[in-house]
Amino acid sequence: MATFLFDEIIFGPVKSRRLGVSLGINLMPTNTKICSFDCIYCECGRNPKKREEKAKLPPREEVKKRLAEMLKKMVAESQLPDVITFAGNGEPTLHPEFAEIINDTIELRNQFTPNARIAVLSNATMLHKKPVFGALKKIEDNIQKLDSAFEETIEQMDCPQGNFNLKKVVEQLTDFKRNVIIQTMFIRGSYKGKTIDNTTEKEVLAWIELLKKINPRQVMIYTIARDTPIDTLEKVSLTDLNQIAKQVEQAGFSVQVSG
Repeated sequence: MATFLFDEIIFGPVKSRRLGVSLGINLMPTNTKICSFDCIYCECGRNPKKREEKAKLPPREEVKKRLAEMLKKMVAESQLPDVITFAGNGEPTLHPEFAEIINDTIELRNQFTPNARIAVLSNATMLHKKPVFGALKKIEDNIQKLDSAFEETIEQMDCPQGNFNLKKVVEQLTDFKRNVIIQTMFIRGSYKGKTIDNTTEKEVLAWIELLKKINPRQVMIYTIARDTPIDTLEKVSLTDLNQIAKQVEQAGFSVQVSG
């Protein structure tokens, strides 16, 4: 049940299961979560129902200043990151200056650590915004969430806040023309008296059919690694993840497994 928030704009570097040595950028507040999903498995907890005061997002100038300072420090210590990752306390593409911040990050990356990749971990809910879509096309690791081929399962697991249209999201993911990585969280358990399991044959086969439409560069599959806000969820075994990965490979995709 214990969850946590990132208390800095720039955090890490940390050893990422999927990305290597990662320097994190949190574009959300450091004291609360803001997200267009309210995933039942989120390590940052659930979205707050009420806020005592309006949440404040870090301005573009401050993000650039903090990132420059950290990269200078890492260069001085000969500790360069493999990747600069936008993650943190919610959905990074909700930041109104997201596209401009991506441009700043590319500039600083090229200046200080040109071999580092830039990654964004996103839930794909803001792809309809042209500046967001355009910014994501510029980076190396455009990692977008797709937890199921069924809207009912996505409603259970991800709890979208507002309108969510899976068909439109798949079309937008397809529009990346392979410059996209699909990440999928596999879980089992129950929530509000209903069984949740996106590892069934029905779920996996339908999800693979969507992968064929999207044609991503890579697929990342993973399961629970830290505490979740809902204690009735179960970690999927590495054996089961590898079985799913085998089906993804047979469909013709590169896949990375994190158990």
